[in-house]
Amino acid sequence: MYGYGSYGMSTDPYFSISALPLLDRGVIYAIAHIRGGQELGRHWYDNGKLLQKNNTFTDFIACADHLVAIGYTSHDRLVIRGGSAGGLLLGAVLNLRPDVCKAACLSVPFVDALNTMLDDTLPLTVGEYEEWGNPNEKKYYDYILSYSPYDNIQAKDYPNVLVLTGFHDTNVSYWEPAKWVAKLREHKTDNNLLLLKTNMVAGHSGASGRYDAIREIAYEYAFVLAILGLNS
Repeated sequence: MYGYGSYGMSTDPYFSISALPLLDRGVIYAIAHIRGGQELGRHWYDNGKLLQKNNTFTDFIACADHLVAIGYTSHDRLVIRGGSAGGLLLGAVLNLRPDVCKAACLSVPFVDALNTMLDDTLPLTVGEYEEWGNPNEKKYYDYILSYSPYDNIQAKDYPNVLVLTGFHDTNVSYWEPAKWVAKLREHKTDNNLLLLKTNMVAGHSGASGRYDAIREIAYEYAFVLAILGLNS
């Protein structure tokens, strides 16, 4: 199940060649139209930003629970996926409901939200105040702190996790996922996989070049299929 849920970006269903290796192995691909996106209009976006951001996370969890309730999957067979702001989504969801899935794939994830939003020397921070709020104001500081994935890691079991990042990413600096993985590895109480792969020549959009991009997708799919026992 894929999710994004930020900036009013709608994730419309479309034909994806890269999804075929999963579909050919019996995997069901779902897209969660959660608040923060704009699939149901402007109000859908407005109710998933600033001081309403938690709606994005609870909507995603509700989508997962719904897929289980109607028989498409079970929580121990579900893999969730998101990148950039969708990585923040997954990080927050894993803190709220680590039992929601078997595994999570986070790509260039925005997981150190509070520290990043406090650093106005970073190129994107000030412009992002309209999406997340300005943490120099206490109400936004407290609210971002309440869901920031890095700041809410706890000593408990987490699912299998794969994190992909790029060393030259100027949107989400590589140290965000690196420090998140380090803290998660220190605190989690399970023996599930926790992998961090840093592409040393890539930026926010991943590997450039057709074949390098395909290899990056294949790496992620190999992780998913191995976790699901479909790699034979």
